[in-house]
Amino acid sequence: MDFLLECIGFPPDHPTDDVIALVLERGEPAPWRGAPEDHRRLALGGGIELRADRDPDHGRWSVLPYYQVEHRLRIAAEEIRPVPDSPFDALLIGWAAPPVFREEQTGRPGEYRLSLYLTDARRLPPTLDHGHVLAVNVAGFALDVDYVGPDEGATEHAFTERETGASIVPLGSPADPGGCAEVSLRITRVKHVVNPITQVAVDVLEVDAPERPLQLFVSRWQLERDTLPAPRPGWRIEGTFLFLGRIAGGLPARSGRSTFG
Repeated sequence: MDFLLECIGFPPDHPTDDVIALVLERGEPAPWRGAPEDHRRLALGGGIELRADRDPDHGRWSVLPYYQVEHRLRIAAEEIRPVPDSPFDALLIGWAAPPVFREEQTGRPGEYRLSLYLTDARRLPPTLDHGHVLAVNVAGFALDVDYVGPDEGATEHAFTERETGASIVPLGSPADPGGCAEVSLRITRVKHVVNPITQVAVDVLEVDAPERPLQLFVSRWQLERDTLPAPRPGWRIEGTFLFLGRIAGGLPARSGRSTFG
């Protein structure tokens, strides 16, 4: 997934080995990720981070972006799926923005379904009640962008979910990558952050999702290749995004055991 680094300002021809070496040289141990020599993180400023992990069986390093979101998103968990060969990650599948009080229940467990990768899965208890509400910090990184522009040019499905025109649909086929969703969302704000390594400007897109805004990242090089314009407030963005997050609250007391399923 080296191409995801484009979303935080690393050009396609930037050597991945150089990025990994930078994290190892300047980074610090990544919390909840295992042995510090195998799991490192490096803050780039503005909430953007790099995370490097080494496969102890093969000695290979991988690197992914991360963004420290300022607010929490509540998710009622339906399934927590272990990630093969990575005990430090888990796929969380559930309903975002569930009702705060039971009497507010409207027949749906939440505003929309979402699946995301938790990068601090070691914080989870061995079992968890079905529907237990976790608070997470989560951001989306573009796998592919299909459309950026005014609402008039958006696909028809964009307006089927809510009056606000928000559509977030997790990919559900067994062949689909976990933690991904097809989205169609209005951009409310564009925050500019500079990658201090490459001096490339990175756009942090705040989009109008139900209850809480989401933050999305896109590759400026993919937009250029596909002749798509730069995102701007008031426009819509559509595409497929990988969602990465950390637990921010809602964990049950360690003394209690519960069941999930």
